[in-house]
Amino acid sequence: MVMSDVAVEQKRALIRRKRREQIGTQPPGAKALTEEQRMMIRELITAQVKTSDGIFTRFKNFRLRELVASGLRNSESLQTQSNEEAAKWCKIREDLRSAKASLQLRGEDGSIWNYKPAADNSGKEISSLLPHVADTSTYVFKGIINFAKVILHFRDLLIEDQISLLKAAAFELCPLRFNTMFNTETRTWECGQLSYCLENPTGGFQQLLLEPVLKFHYMRKKLQLHKEYVLMQAISLFSPDDNPTYRPGVGQCRLLDQLQEWFAITLKAYIKCNRPRPAHRFLFLKIMAMLTELRSINIQHTQRLLRIQDIHPFATPLTQKLFSITNG
Repeated sequence: MVMSDVAVEQKRALIRRKRREQIGTQPPGAKALTEEQRMMIRELITAQVKTSDGIFTRFKNFRLRELVASGLRNSESLQTQSNEEAAKWCKIREDLRSAKASLQLRGEDGSIWNYKPAADNSGKEISSLLPHVADTSTYVFKGIINFAKVILHFRDLLIEDQISLLKAAAFELCPLRFNTMFNTETRTWECGQLSYCLENPTGGFQQLLLEPVLKFHYMRKKLQLHKEYVLMQAISLFSPDDNPTYRPGVGQCRLLDQLQEWFAITLKAYIKCNRPRPAHRFLFLKIMAMLTELRSINIQHTQRLLRIQDIHPFATPLTQKLFSITNG
């Protein structure tokens, strides 16, 4: 069959486009990263490397073994203080009843200490672990705070805005950082000598709160993000938010809105320049949807933890300061 000149050129263009998609090059007109964007990505990566401790090498002073026993006693004593507090604790216990968590501590001498919840699912076992979970989270929170302080745009903000952003964003960035330690095959967070595992019951606390968390971690791993990861953190951190109850005290809303938009544009440009199509053509939208889901999870978890903290105090001083964003 004899093809016209136009048809031949169209076929050649189609072949060239397919070759570009296969080798990951960009079509004519695609925007490359500007020097300013490249510098910002380097700054974010430097901040991440300086402040992230994925194997928890400096995580030493944490509450665990002694509180497994003392936590049970405290839980029982709470029920005898008053009928009102007993009723409140009963509600908390219902929330925790279906949440099963186990952990393993490996000693430097090679010894292994395992903790698994009792078979009765009373909820007290989980409550006894909350102080240790607070210590673990606080360790990650400190890394997040130091991460923000390395970023020049964050240091240039008013101190009041810095505090408000950290209070609101810390609980969103925490799962992002824990995700680097998540093993999808074993359903375990491997934090150096400590390993945490969520069991798989159904209903109650698990269905409402834990399943979205696990879904988030699996999805984040599935996307196999690289430098996009630090840009996700920046977008979450520099969020002015239209809801004043979520970012109270933020004064530089217009500036923050511009910065967040710039980080989002940088993320989109980075994906276009470094991710082959068509496999990743929706990656930017997936990442933004994950950030929205992360905010929803954060709000639900904070509300639930505040209720538990009111009856069964477990938070560290730093965690209490971060809680004050919704605790007035």
